[in-house]
Amino acid sequence: MKTVACHLPPAATIEIDRLLADLVARWHDVEPAHAEAGLHGRVCDLHRFNFLLWHEEDIARAPDVTDARIASVKRAIDKYNQARNDAIEKVDDWLIGDLAARGIVAPHQAPAATETPGAAIDRLSILELRRYHMREQAERADATAEHRVKAAARMEVLDAQRDHLVESLDRLFGEIYAARRPLRVFRQMKMYNDPSLNPYLYQARKAA
Repeated sequence: MKTVACHLPPAATIEIDRLLADLVARWHDVEPAHAEAGLHGRVCDLHRFNFLLWHEEDIARAPDVTDARIASVKRAIDKYNQARNDAIEKVDDWLIGDLAARGIVAPHQAPAATETPGAAIDRLSILELRRYHMREQAERADATAEHRVKAAARMEVLDAQRDHLVESLDRLFGEIYAARRPLRVFRQMKMYNDPSLNPYLYQARKAA
């Protein structure tokens, strides 16, 4: 077993958050895409699926959407949510590979965190989406002053939550890379998109 001083992966937490915030703003003007590699690339993949999910869910809540459109949106949401969960695991898989390459192994008795870095980055991704859209509401020229004040107050809460999450994630990275905590990927084992595991799907196929 080898323990070493803390050396974070080549992407500090604050850099990850800045990347997420920049992509949210950019992707509202261009098609969601990126050219990042390594850990940043896997984080961007995860962020892209959250971005696509967010806007499909906006469509689903519109009162004038047809039933046919709702059905197509629901299928898109299922697809993006599956991809999002896969992307969370790929972030953690990359980190596990990086830890192995660096020879960093936590002691067997070291306690694992209840949340992996991938799961925390997923929360940070959603938080940056929420901050972007709340800021829009706080700056809406066609909204009432009361609406803008309420949105601005909520924005302060979201900013504080972002700061706390960045700090906590940075601490988690530090503990993992200092071999004080192990990193174990939490496998989601989603069943609803798998025709061999979803009873409705495999029973319908059998009936056909």
